[in-house]
Amino acid sequence: MSEQQAQVWVGIDAGKGHHWAAVVDKVGSTVWSKKIDNDETAILTALGEILALADEVHWAVDISGTSSALLLALLAAHGQRAVYVPGRTVNRMSGAYRGEAKTDARDAYVIAESARQRRDFTVIEAPAQLAADLALLTAHRSDLVADRVRMVNRLRDVLTGIFPALERAFDYSAHKGALVLLTGHQTPAALRRRGRARLTAWLANRSVRGVDAVAATALEAAEAQRTVLPGEDVAAAMVADLAAQILALDDRLKRIDKQIRGTFRTHPQAEIIESMPGVGPILGAEFVVGAGDLAAYADAGHLASAAGLVPVPRDSGRRTGNLHRPKRYSRRLRRVFYLSAQTSIIKDGPNRDFYLKKRGEGCKHVQAIIALARRRASVLWALLRDNRVFTPDPPAAQTAGLRH
Repeated sequence: MSEQQAQVWVGIDAGKGHHWAAVVDKVGSTVWSKKIDNDETAILTALGEILALADEVHWAVDISGTSSALLLALLAAHGQRAVYVPGRTVNRMSGAYRGEAKTDARDAYVIAESARQRRDFTVIEAPAQLAADLALLTAHRSDLVADRVRMVNRLRDVLTGIFPALERAFDYSAHKGALVLLTGHQTPAALRRRGRARLTAWLANRSVRGVDAVAATALEAAEAQRTVLPGEDVAAAMVADLAAQILALDDRLKRIDKQIRGTFRTHPQAEIIESMPGVGPILGAEFVVGAGDLAAYADAGHLASAAGLVPVPRDSGRRTGNLHRPKRYSRRLRRVFYLSAQTSIIKDGPNRDFYLKKRGEGCKHVQAIIALARRRASVLWALLRDNRVFTPDPPAAQTAGLRH
């Protein structure tokens, strides 16, 4: 460039090892395009070069997770704000430009062009330390839960191949005693040899609850099968190993749940969030991470919209009033409100009453839960605004605006 531009737009295709940044001017011409290592020195060098190009620089990235954490932190430290351009938008916009090759440079250019032509992308706010800690903890917990589901499914599959009656006898996703049983007994013959008295004592020594019922159920399954199936010895060892891994994973989940609970409760409004029926420390932590700075929501409707709880019209021709879930929303926030709404209807109270009212109006279960989740988003926003905890019968003057 021979002279400094008034303003430019920077698109960054973020990656783990490196990023690619492309800079376009007001007419969409590329004025700078380079690969940048995901390294502080390299990012700072590129930052200096780009800031020297124009008086006003607009930044856009396609990833706002761990891959771009250092990049976003350095941008924030230099007073620069970036917007988030979803990958779906990049893919759709790519078709509007010449060429079919998919490269980092081209993706970066499309991101920059998208930011230049649109002004409705969400600004990425640098998370506070508490939110950053909770984001890491909840993400790690989600990974552990996914690992547990996978291992339980694998255990049930292997056990079915050698002892289907025992596989049907227990819910291994929730029954700790059944998992303990499998660490020592995986075949019908092994259970019969142990006998009820010794099996009950063996389970009791391992602090299993309801040992009599567990032993009786297991021995009943063992009596129902006298056939030895092929691969029994190898499969039995696999079942024992999987059961031990699941139990160890449960201990890890208990530790991380305790850490999440302790971290979440340092939030100044943790008590308010937890006061909502159906919201415990885990979902509360997910809410803090998903919602971010509550000052960003002008009213309750904006919070509900961010959670995908406000339907948007998709009219076509003579078809009007065709409402659908929006495509752009926080799935984490939607999950928080949906799951907490489901939990809140278990006990009698205003949440269950509202749910039953919607069912009485002809709504299906999911529709009624979503309606309740939308209402709860409004209530929680009001509670946080007023800095007060939830009560079954809040002051009428403070909630009058939430009834419509």
